Amino acid sequence: ASFLEKELSAMNFALEKMELMDELDPVARDWRDHVREMSYDMDNCIDDFVRQFGGGHAKVGFIKKTARRLKMLGERHRISDRMEELKALALEANERRLRYNIDECNPNSSYECNHNSSFVAIDPRMSAIYIEAAGLVGTDGPRKELVSLLTDTEKKLKVVSIVGFGGLGKTTLAKRVYDEIREQFDCTAFVPVSQKPNMTEFMTGLLHRFPKPPKLEIDESSQAQARGMQDIIDDIIKRLKKKRYLIVIDDLWDQSTWNTISRAFREEFPEDAKGSRVIVTTRVEGVAYGACYSRPECIYRMKPLGEQDSKRLFFRRVYGSEDDHPSRFEEISAEILKKCGGLPLAIITIASLLASRPQRIRDEWESIRNSLGTQFAVNPTLDGMRSILNLSYIHLPLQLRASFLHLGFYPADCEIERDDLVRQWLAEGLVNKLHGRDMEVVANNYFNELVNRSLIQPDRTKCGELVSCRVHDMMLDLILSKCEEHNFLRVECNSEDMAREHGWKYKVHRISMNFSGGGAADETASGTIPSSMSHVRSVAHFGGSTYMPPLLHFKYLRVILFKISGEKTTDLTAISQLFQLKYLKVSVTQRIKLPTEIQGLVHLETLDLYCYQLKIPSDIVRLPCLSNLIVPKGTKLPKGIRNMKSLRTLDGFGLRWSLLEDIEGLGELTNLKCLNLVEGDVDILTTSEVVALASSIGMLHDLIYLCIHGTFFDTGDHLSSLSGPFRHIKVLKLCGWVMPGVPKWICGLECLSWLELNIMTCTDEFHALGELPSLVHLSLWLDSIPEDSAVIFSTGLYPVLETFRCLSKYDVTACLAFEAGAMPKLRRLGLQFHKDQWGGATPVGLEHLLSLENISVDITCCSLEVEDKAASVVGYMYRASWWFCQRAIEKRRCIVSS
Repeated sequence: ASFLEKELSAMNFALEKMELMDELDPVARDWRDHVREMSYDMDNCIDDFVRQFGGGHAKVGFIKKTARRLKMLGERHRISDRMEELKALALEANERRLRYNIDECNPNSSYECNHNSSFVAIDPRMSAIYIEAAGLVGTDGPRKELVSLLTDTEKKLKVVSIVGFGGLGKTTLAKRVYDEIREQFDCTAFVPVSQKPNMTEFMTGLLHRFPKPPKLEIDESSQAQARGMQDIIDDIIKRLKKKRYLIVIDDLWDQSTWNTISRAFREEFPEDAKGSRVIVTTRVEGVAYGACYSRPECIYRMKPLGEQDSKRLFFRRVYGSEDDHPSRFEEISAEILKKCGGLPLAIITIASLLASRPQRIRDEWESIRNSLGTQFAVNPTLDGMRSILNLSYIHLPLQLRASFLHLGFYPADCEIERDDLVRQWLAEGLVNKLHGRDMEVVANNYFNELVNRSLIQPDRTKCGELVSCRVHDMMLDLILSKCEEHNFLRVECNSEDMAREHGWKYKVHRISMNFSGGGAADETASGTIPSSMSHVRSVAHFGGSTYMPPLLHFKYLRVILFKISGEKTTDLTAISQLFQLKYLKVSVTQRIKLPTEIQGLVHLETLDLYCYQLKIPSDIVRLPCLSNLIVPKGTKLPKGIRNMKSLRTLDGFGLRWSLLEDIEGLGELTNLKCLNLVEGDVDILTTSEVVALASSIGMLHDLIYLCIHGTFFDTGDHLSSLSGPFRHIKVLKLCGWVMPGVPKWICGLECLSWLELNIMTCTDEFHALGELPSLVHLSLWLDSIPEDSAVIFSTGLYPVLETFRCLSKYDVTACLAFEAGAMPKLRRLGLQFHKDQWGGATPVGLEHLLSLENISVDITCCSLEVEDKAASVVGYMYRASWWFCQRAIEKRRCIVSS
């Protein structure tokens, strides 16, 4: 075993060295592939050794212990023979290396991340650059032309096609137009189509985008998956009947897919025509022509960016400004941009590659220019775009490459959660171990690096942080080609292929199953796999298929990721035998069946389950490495939770049915970074439980995120008595914890960026809150408001606040006042009150909020009988809001709802 460990380390070093080489001759490539497979085999052999002879059976009875020893004797011989075999293969591989002079290849210079920095932040220019690209793609000409086509007086359904090469910005333009005109329609939806869509799932997803008519009986359960396509289409037609709708079908690939989708947009009678509109984006000219029913005037052909817009986008990404760039790079920049052909995706990718170089040396720019093809600007092709994107991969730091290829796990057009990626990378061992560094921080740095290099696109933010990303379909195409080249990952599209031998040269180590519902075929294929898959380390399953891979056959599994919508219970009882399992995430529409005991999963780090109902094994508290535990909301705390000292994330548990001793036990989980306690309905806690909860969270000094939902009253103000908790907390959501006032210790949280509080009355701490240096979001629920005085936000307070929401059943508009210079960066203001309480006023000093862009007024009412009155209130508030918007700043947006 010692020899194998040393040899494995040497092999990995050799593989890293070869990974940095530009080109490998066939002999070197073949040697590399064999060594890579041998390193996997060695790793598996070491795992077998650890599993069989690592102890852990001290409490087993004499007879069982004797039987196990006899069995282990056979295993010892088998593993010993395998070790000798691998040792011989390693020596033979070394002889081949010397015989064919494989070391003579010269590697590139190593492009490494900056590991001296403890944290790699996302470049603040990244979010701006995609907005900039959207602005350039959707400039007045294209945008106005499309808006004109879509907002004419024609009552019949009109389909407008946007056609152009991948990376030109079709989706960006469609989204910009969609956002501009969507308010004019009753129903709206923006839905991407994958290259090989499961049409049943796609149409079911489209169905759920539209509200169900009150008297329409439609099966909303998972049984909808089993219904025929025509049933789903009929349901969509019923939901859209007499509605004016706007729907974007993004990235359509073939006419047959459109033929199915378009059946849902049928207008049977003249009175059904309400002026509805559909936008289709596609790369295929024939599909664009067919989608708009052969009306050439309804086709918009995308054009590349012009020279000036290309330069603007390029220099803003590299230098942060269009004008602030060295003149010595002017000529070479023009040559690079010419080779990018005006495609925003190509420009952003190359610009991000250049921006990632710490020292901008002309030789590097020339090297990248010379690497770009000369014909792409004249004749854009998929191979040409791939070569541009491949440059970013070639210059990617070695330690990021496996993490980048791991993105191939996910299907096209999929939102990918940052935390999921980080935890999967850690479970697979794709993150370099750095002395004294938190591995999770290093993995987050990887994610941020990939964003900064434009290899992944920022998607959703939460509490001011980027929490998910997407992969452009052309980038995904590159990833999958690299996965095939390096035997990193295989993607299967149906269960029949899964069960067959493919004649692959090497074993499969990671597999992603993106299956459509297959019914009987899935049942037949379940339980069988080819021998080439027995060494799989990671398995993902997406879609509506009932196929269940035979987990017991995958004894080396580290990662399981299931996101499926089938109608059967997902049976996970086999996971108790997966000794190496480190990451398990399952999101299903039905139930999950777990094994009764899971304490054998001694390496499990993440358990993330989303389902209809869940019973957690009682021995979960004995898992020594469990760091992240996420469950369906309201799940009872496991008995003995105080023993789970390794937990860093605890999410979804409720307190209603939990024992007092377990609420108290939360305080012993001192490694917690994220605590999210939730309830589906109103939660009523006893006084002793409130005291225990306040005491417990007060001991969790390393919390970064704390959220407590549900509703309970802390009349004793136990939370205020805490002494200096949460030194590093960034997000504090206590909207369900009703307190007399703002606890004073909150006013000293210098890292706090997001705060939600529910207080009985306004207090003097409002002034102190305004001095928090990092606070960008503040939501306040007020149980009462001052009758004779206003809450005045003074000059200089809340210096970085961007969002302020004030909610109450009373008239909050009458008690708010803003002095000049208060909240200088406030962009969004939200107000909520009951319609009977509004006195007709607006907050004082709104004209002083010079950065304000959006005002949302939510007027609540209790019955349909007061709709007319509520509507009049809405109208008055709208006019009042619009008045101060016009006085304060141009281009503000006012939203008033009831």
